[in-house]
Amino acid sequence: MASSQCCENPPVLDPAVGEGKVVDSFGGLKAYLAGSDGAKAAIVLVSDVFGFESPNLRLFHGDPFVPENAERPIPVWLKSHTTEKGFEEAKPIIAALKEKGISKVGAAAKVVVELAKAHEIQAAVLLHPSFVTVDDIKEVKCAISVLGAEIDKMSPPELVKQFEQVLSANSGIFPGVSHGWSVRYSHDDAAAVKSAEEALADMMDWFDKNLK
Repeated sequence: MASSQCCENPPVLDPAVGEGKVVDSFGGLKAYLAGSDGAKAAIVLVSDVFGFESPNLRLFHGDPFVPENAERPIPVWLKSHTTEKGFEEAKPIIAALKEKGISKVGAAAKVVVELAKAHEIQAAVLLHPSFVTVDDIKEVKCAISVLGAEIDKMSPPELVKQFEQVLSANSGIFPGVSHGWSVRYSHDDAAAVKSAEEALADMMDWFDKNLK
């Protein structure tokens, strides 16, 4: 069963947020696109359970998790949004990017571990990972960075340290933050904003280095 940390601090969704655009079909899925049309590298950001209308992230298949829906608690919701399904659906998106001239692809979220194991991407970042095992990390075939939270039941610091041993150090623990800190935070909380901005900077530095 998923930890309640996966569903804490639900965002107020806003379909108009951001400078990108929503397309009805990209690789067969509704997606939010941002960036230059002439780019040669791309990052696939797989949303958390609340979907891409989250102002801090940017609906997951038009079907985000709704905490108020008592008939569909998170264990039920997850059955129709498995990592395996996400992996299969991400592949045509990567193919669509390559058709547009993208030569290197990075990705962030749990699904990226499966993409990295299958050689579908060239770089990956795991932010407060969920349901990732040491055996998963051992099978990764691209550059991967793991950013963990100090207060995390899903992937506690001890587990992230095991990832670090496998990866020869490409990981870090952010102090004083909980699972989901990088995308579900209050803009009124200066410390939370600072931690999220540091995580974003670390993620972009990693992709800049490994998608050249």
